[in-house]
Amino acid sequence: MIPLGWRRCSSVDLSQTAAKVLRTMDNTTPEEKPKSRALWGLLLRAFAFVLVFMALQTGWEAARGSWLERLWVHQLTVSSATLLINQLTPEVNAVAKGARITAPGGGLNVLFGCEGTDAVFLLTAALLVFPMSMRARATGLLAGLVWVFVLNQLRIVALFYAFRADASLFDLLHTAAAPLLMVVLTGLFFHLWLVHAGSQGSGSPAPA
Repeated sequence: MIPLGWRRCSSVDLSQTAAKVLRTMDNTTPEEKPKSRALWGLLLRAFAFVLVFMALQTGWEAARGSWLERLWVHQLTVSSATLLINQLTPEVNAVAKGARITAPGGGLNVLFGCEGTDAVFLLTAALLVFPMSMRARATGLLAGLVWVFVLNQLRIVALFYAFRADASLFDLLHTAAAPLLMVVLTGLFFHLWLVHAGSQGSGSPAPA
């Protein structure tokens, strides 16, 4: 039974109504749709970047006190920075002891978070989520690791000499200037690598 004043609703009516609703919800013009898709793609990549960075940070936190931390901090970071200091100023007689660079007149303690991994993880997350070829991604990760490692070694050496020379200069470098410079130069590397990867991908093969 159908009450008076009502009419039967057919499947055609329902499909037409749904189509009208969808047309009403989608107010974007054909010209705007590519921009909308590009915006959503960028937002998804930004979300993936945050997730990858957080996962890397969490993994590094879990590795505290492990052989991986000792390899990166004690062997690669502290020992090589100590070697560089002794090459620049042999009279300092710096000695690497675990996570510390000791020397008469003042040394440096490379604490957790001061070993450059933040910049490494930022660059790694960016290279993993942004579109590029597998070859460009792999070589970018390797070149980026070397780039950040060199930057961090220079930062540690500068902090070592700043601590021995002027405590206020050390505080400025340690808390503001050096971390900001690390992020800016790491971001510059990523930008240049994106440009390089884009030019490689769009280039046509040379004739044989």
